[in-house]
Amino acid sequence: MLVVGLTGGIGSGKSTVARLFAEKNVTIIDTDQLARDLTQPTTSALQEIVKLFGQDVLLPNGALNRSKLRTIVFSDEKKRLQLEQILHPLIRNEVKRQSESSDSPYCIVVIPLLFETEPNPLIQRVLVVDASKELQLFRTSQRDNVSSDEVDAILKTQVSREKRLNLADDVIRNDGIVEDLYPQVEKLHQYYLSLATE
Repeated sequence: MLVVGLTGGIGSGKSTVARLFAEKNVTIIDTDQLARDLTQPTTSALQEIVKLFGQDVLLPNGALNRSKLRTIVFSDEKKRLQLEQILHPLIRNEVKRQSESSDSPYCIVVIPLLFETEPNPLIQRVLVVDASKELQLFRTSQRDNVSSDEVDAILKTQVSREKRLNLADDVIRNDGIVEDLYPQVEKLHQYYLSLATE
């Protein structure tokens, strides 16, 4: 099973690209969704997070207050690493389980912070979705209804665009409209199919 890690800066269009691969019946494993599933109320991971960060990171209904937790970890490197120590082993186990049970020739694992965290031994190729900083700021502030300053602060915590492109095996440019993505996705889909059958 060929496992491709899909990454890119905030607002680059990772979800859109993942959806286009999913339309080709490729298994998509979204690590953000796994993190949400693994931190539902009553899970041991959520209990550990509360032990570490306090009751303040819970909503009145007992669910995790993600935006509150995000604010804490984006401003405190040590706390971010502690959170990763809780979640990353669980996420990796789940990625391994889902990729091994996938029946598509290859699978794509969406990992927004692929280069900001420890290398994942399951990932065999890295696909970067690339967009200009201006577009990232615009898309994210529109989507999340936040200021461009807030988006800029998140961008500063991510690896640079240059570094991401240098580390990529494959790149999809997302500076235009969705239709511009179709031929790029199709070309890579055919390429990954050929690699998966080698």
